[in-house]
Amino acid sequence: MNKKEFKTLDEQLDIFKNKGLTINDEEYAKEVLLKENYFFLNGYRYIFMISNKDKKFIRGATFNELYSMFSFDRDLRNILFKNLLIVENNIKSIISYKLSIKYGYKEKNYLKETNFITDHKEQRRVNDVLNKMKRQIRVNAQNHTATLHYLNNYGYIPLWVLVKVLSFGLINELYGILKLDDKVEISQIYNLKVEDMGIYLALLANYRNLCAHEDIVFDHKTQRYINDTKYHKELGINKSEENEYIKGKNDIFALLIILKQMLDKDKFTQMMNEINIKLQDFKWQVKSINIEKLYDMMGLPNNYMDIIDID
Repeated sequence: MNKKEFKTLDEQLDIFKNKGLTINDEEYAKEVLLKENYFFLNGYRYIFMISNKDKKFIRGATFNELYSMFSFDRDLRNILFKNLLIVENNIKSIISYKLSIKYGYKEKNYLKETNFITDHKEQRRVNDVLNKMKRQIRVNAQNHTATLHYLNNYGYIPLWVLVKVLSFGLINELYGILKLDDKVEISQIYNLKVEDMGIYLALLANYRNLCAHEDIVFDHKTQRYINDTKYHKELGINKSEENEYIKGKNDIFALLIILKQMLDKDKFTQMMNEINIKLQDFKWQVKSINIEKLYDMMGLPNNYMDIIDID
């Protein structure tokens, strides 16, 4: 088995140079590598590669451009993350309200198995989700200010407090085990179909985790695809030979389509304007590749900003 040995900053630069990357200011490059980590920066090399087979940098690609790609993705993550947190909080609030008003506000009531899908084939999944929620009650009861307050003063933890310590992924799982009429009531708040709401929550949770853990996000593709929407049609997104839209299905633009439907209009517009500014900055900073290459990797159509004005 080959070993990955420690490399000094000079050796890291040599690796980049041997692959064809132009480094105009080596002292600046070493400062960046020291602070940002070679491994993380190197993760953005693919957009500047000749091909997946020929793993050399394209002619003219520079270290500063590689760092611009790294910085763009960081800015994109930060913009997306703050808006994903808004949607996460909204969803938690809606689900906790709807379940509390229907099933009660004490955990012994809202966590009853009979409140959820009763198909015996799904019983294991129901039990798994409920056990995860009960575990969060045990783990956080004495460690989280809000849960501790309710437990000490009232003897129970209401769902609207419990959701504070539940992950978005677990909220997604919770939605998945709800009875159909509860799913309908929640999804209709966003004028969404039950199926779409389930898909959206899964993608939102996926991107939320990527942003929270500072993973590469700009070219991320999810395993699940969103269904076709009016936004695909009205933006004139091209289709494949199989009659499938080639953008906005499991990429960053798919996430933006979801956020278009789940954020307030003003917040969505502000988010899109912030992303657009970062894209224009990237276009100005990077000359070795065309901005359309970045658009393609993000799943953005050239008229991506027009989504703001589609009702």
